Amino acid sequence: MRVYLPATVAMLRDLVEQGEFAPVGGTGFALTPALRESYATGDTEELEYSAMLDAARASLRLIANEDKGVPRRAVVSADVDEVKLRPDLDFSVVKVTGSVPLKKIAAIHLDTSDAEDAVRDAAEVVDAADLGDPDAEFTLGEAEDHELAWYAPQELPFLLELM
Repeated sequence: MRVYLPATVAMLRDLVEQGEFAPVGGTGFALTPALRESYATGDTEELEYSAMLDAARASLRLIANEDKGVPRRAVVSADVDEVKLRPDLDFSVVKVTGSVPLKKIAAIHLDTSDAEDAVRDAAEVVDAADLGDPDAEFTLGEAEDHELAWYAPQELPFLLELM
């Protein structure tokens, strides 16, 4: 199953150094039966994109907990054999057991530098946005208006070196 794992730039650096990715709490997002049922229409690609956006929002929470990290949302896309569905948490949430080896990673999705200010602001208000604060929702939307760039796993060391 393709899973989308929220990350930070620091976690991507660990991935390069260790050759595996350890999702925080084993939390990932995927096109689950519950996610598919929650949409009236949409093909597989559109629904997987929705799961990736859920992971990008979760990345904001990870960024908010970093002291001085690079404010860019990051998502690691991986093909994982075994996941546990968690519809009790949200439609797209899954739990992954253990670390994901580099060979199972299909792509890295990362904000570009022009998103940093918006991401920094959104990380500060993501919880308030989820609770319905309209100003926080607007701030979150500013960050989510930035598309994540796609990178092949073998590009990651070079990308991080340029940051």
